[in-house]
Amino acid sequence: MQWRTAAGLFAALITLVAPSAGANARPPASTVDAAAVTTALTLAVQHSPSESGVVDVSTATELRSALAAARPGQTIRLAPGEYHGSFVTQRAGTASLPITLVGPADAVLVNDGPSGSGPSCPAPTSGWDSGYGLWLYAAPYWNLFGFTVKDSKKGIILDDSPHVTIDRVHVHHIDEEAVHFRRSSADGVIRNSRISHTGLVQAGYGEGVYIGSANSNWACHGNSGGVDRSDRVEVLDNRFGPNIAAEHIDVKEGTFDGVISGNTFDGTGISGQNSADSWVDVKGIGYVIERNTGSFASPGTFANGYETHNPATTPSYANGCGNVWRDNASDLGGVGMYAIRITSTSKCAGDPNVVHSSNTVRNALSGLTNIKVTP
Repeated sequence: MQWRTAAGLFAALITLVAPSAGANARPPASTVDAAAVTTALTLAVQHSPSESGVVDVSTATELRSALAAARPGQTIRLAPGEYHGSFVTQRAGTASLPITLVGPADAVLVNDGPSGSGPSCPAPTSGWDSGYGLWLYAAPYWNLFGFTVKDSKKGIILDDSPHVTIDRVHVHHIDEEAVHFRRSSADGVIRNSRISHTGLVQAGYGEGVYIGSANSNWACHGNSGGVDRSDRVEVLDNRFGPNIAAEHIDVKEGTFDGVISGNTFDGTGISGQNSADSWVDVKGIGYVIERNTGSFASPGTFANGYETHNPATTPSYANGCGNVWRDNASDLGGVGMYAIRITSTSKCAGDPNVVHSSNTVRNALSGLTNIKVTP
């Protein structure tokens, strides 16, 4: 079997290495050997034709150069080791020729910044180090695979970078949030990845995955009608926690139609700061939240497993409405009130949230949910 480019191997190799579970099933992270996938990718790249080639890097300088010069269809392959510095790209892949950054788990990106004076709205600027572990800016169609990001102000930041897939990446020991789909970075995926130990400096801003932006930041991060439309982001089969200081997933207002499925949430260490007291806070619209497993144990602050909120925005959206929960298993540790707490039914009268009876809960102070359950 041959592929058109090295980057085109990305999805095919997951199928080759992962156990088969049916045509439409996604293998959970625990059933996939990430080292085997990386090895398979390495071997296949070596023996497959490529229009744009493979760039092997083993130093921070080489990585910065490769990111600055990346071309559609190219694969940048990290050698094991630590890479210190600012790593940013503004190079775009295409739907047929995405760009791939791949490495083993012991290829570790570390940003020792931030430093210098940056613009009021974050943008790559000479003389300014954002402190981000990896920053894609106006860089759609990338595959990020296998490596680790740690000890940075923020982990992986996507700005105006739709169609990015993050797979089997480990992000940990981050000052603020681990992964942020921002500035209309729509149609992205994070799957089979691990996130822990966030919010080390600003606990209330230490989200695991952050989708979109608060409407107070749309003037900066909104680039589609003034709204940050990081729509249709999928968060699949990841392991969250422990010691994620804010929400494991924060879904911001003005975003639509994402999927949160098959994840494991360990709420130990949630800080309670800046209202961070649940695994998932949904202010977006039309999300499907299914097949997740959540638990909580002290220390930490925990109110509910999943929450909705309905911030008013201009333009007006039915924020925090039209979301569906099914087949989620929650253990609230004898501390949390509800597995799924819907803040308002009146604000969502035209597009109600739905909690199915297939959800289960243990050790809750109040029960499964505060609204009527749907069969």
